[in-house]
Amino acid sequence: MQPGKPFLYLQNVSVFRGEGAVLHGINLEVQQGECIAVLGPNGCGKSTLIKTVTRELYPLVQPGTRVEMFGRERWDVMDLRRRLGLVTSETPSKSALGTAAFDVVLTGFFSSATLWPNLVVTPAMREAAAAAVEQVGAAGFAQRELGTLSAGQQKRVLIARALVGSGERAGKRVLLLDEPSNALDLQAQAELRGTMRSLAQAGTGLVLVTHHIADVMPEIRRVILMQDGRIVGDGPREHMLTEERLSSLFQTPVSLSERDGYLHAW
Repeated sequence: MQPGKPFLYLQNVSVFRGEGAVLHGINLEVQQGECIAVLGPNGCGKSTLIKTVTRELYPLVQPGTRVEMFGRERWDVMDLRRRLGLVTSETPSKSALGTAAFDVVLTGFFSSATLWPNLVVTPAMREAAAAAVEQVGAAGFAQRELGTLSAGQQKRVLIARALVGSGERAGKRVLLLDEPSNALDLQAQAELRGTMRSLAQAGTGLVLVTHHIADVMPEIRRVILMQDGRIVGDGPREHMLTEERLSSLFQTPVSLSERDGYLHAW
């Protein structure tokens, strides 16, 4: 990370998937250690934005387009992805489900599906993995197979995996959370939000992509609103998370209530 440089800088970024544009002229800057939420309805381009950050997708080459990560435009893709902790809503692979949770965390060092025989795990890696497991509250079930854990416990293990994969000390980590609460029951959602809060309080930068307003925990002070592949709002949560703005964003009447710093919509 170059001193004074943001973690993420996007200028005039448009992305096509198939025949159509999914992102249109995106301009976005995220500072090191910042916790933001990207909120919008399904199909608005949120996940495409994350895939652009991780270089799974690339923007249209046009004048004025610029993509910088950690102060650099050019990256070895695998090296970049090792510095980004990514947590998605996708179901873990069969090989991961049959692996001990602690070993799943270790795979984050290699961006692999399992600990293949050719991979060398060092004592320093085991120490870092143990610290990550402790940080997310997964130590009590770290030796159980991932497939035997509840959905909420699995999510905590995968967050620990993303933490070690980011390869940075806590104050410089960046986690990308793409719809992490999808398919979780109420208890698992509450556990996930508690884990995200503790990470934010420890100085971990978070980019949370969601369409669940209740996922936007109190530590997230900046909210990006997306609609039809465009950023239609960017500012403090109290200005973005209003009934008027959210009703327009989701094209349906939205009422809000607040409890313990969380907003709930119906």
